[in-house]
Amino acid sequence: MLTEPSAATVRATLPAVGAAIGEITEHFYARLFDAHPDLLRNLFNRGNQAAGTQKQALAGSIAAFAAHLLDRPDQRPDALLGRIAHKHASLGVTPEQYDVVHEHLFAAIAEVLGEAVTPEVAAAWDEVYWLMANALIAIEKRLYEENGGPGLRAWEVVERCEETLDVVTFRLRPADGGPVAGFRAGQYVSVGVTLPDGARQIRQYSLTGAPGETVRQISVKRVRGGATPDGEVSNHLHARVRPGDVLELSEPYGDLVPAGDPDTPLLLASAGIGVTPMIAVLADLAAGGHRAPVTVVHGDRSPADHALRADHTAYAQKLPDATAHFFYERDAEPGTRTGLVDLTGIDVHPGTRAYLCGPLPFLRAIRARLIEKGVAPADVHYEVFGPDLWLAQA
Repeated sequence: MLTEPSAATVRATLPAVGAAIGEITEHFYARLFDAHPDLLRNLFNRGNQAAGTQKQALAGSIAAFAAHLLDRPDQRPDALLGRIAHKHASLGVTPEQYDVVHEHLFAAIAEVLGEAVTPEVAAAWDEVYWLMANALIAIEKRLYEENGGPGLRAWEVVERCEETLDVVTFRLRPADGGPVAGFRAGQYVSVGVTLPDGARQIRQYSLTGAPGETVRQISVKRVRGGATPDGEVSNHLHARVRPGDVLELSEPYGDLVPAGDPDTPLLLASAGIGVTPMIAVLADLAAGGHRAPVTVVHGDRSPADHALRADHTAYAQKLPDATAHFFYERDAEPGTRTGLVDLTGIDVHPGTRAYLCGPLPFLRAIRARLIEKGVAPADVHYEVFGPDLWLAQA
């Protein structure tokens, strides 16, 4: 917890820092990449930097962590920290890099806030930073120990399957012929590729195969940018990667992992490519003999856009007490519904634990509706693909 003097200082300055945190992170990333251009080429997502979403996510997480220290000083925000730590571990972030971030972040704070950053203010926010950084370092250390350390491993593509116009499934095996470690349904891997300009970019993709398989399976949606640049890695994988090619993969990470006994009712709600972690979850539930009700909800543009639809349906049908509700904006078929996902008329069983994956507006709407239907807020878990902007936009 924060020391009492630092807590008082942070409480007094949080409104000013919070109001300026967007500008602070703008200065921070400019300084960081000027000093370390390799980080932008080879670690940070260049698309997220161009769109500004990574800056929003960083600002939101720092402000949320500081507010949590003030409001609940005896309780660590493990949900926030865990999500960040899993992402960092999948990227191979090291403790030394927190020193680099500290140097440029605090220089940016001084640049933006000027004389308001007295020695007392600097010391208080330094305490906030290292409480958060050291907690993340500790969690990441444990994750590395569980997964044999940081780093990516070479995997050979053994199969490529066109799921939809914009989604491709790749099945991969270790290029060294070594064993395939297990994973927990709902987790993801980082995939590293070298792009034509020489940059080494890394992205995360959910594992869509059943846990326990001897190959890894990921399903990649081609990101069409529209007003923003197209997704660099997704388009590279779609255009260039074929069976026989080699990709670099991390070990599995991610905390959107259903917990509970076979008698816990579950609700799995997804939209678009958010379906990917739900496929592995359903496969795992079916293999494990989950007895309690499972409510499957998915929304997409059309049946033709619904990636892994056959698996989505087949795994749900293998469960003894599961119902599937598919919503399509157009071309809905018999047994499906037209329009956006609507939980009206869908039974939510008492004691349900819910897992959500999809765009942020979808997550917010479904979470609110589930709480209205009696699901405890602590039992609603979510995954956002890309920077987590939930806190940044709260």
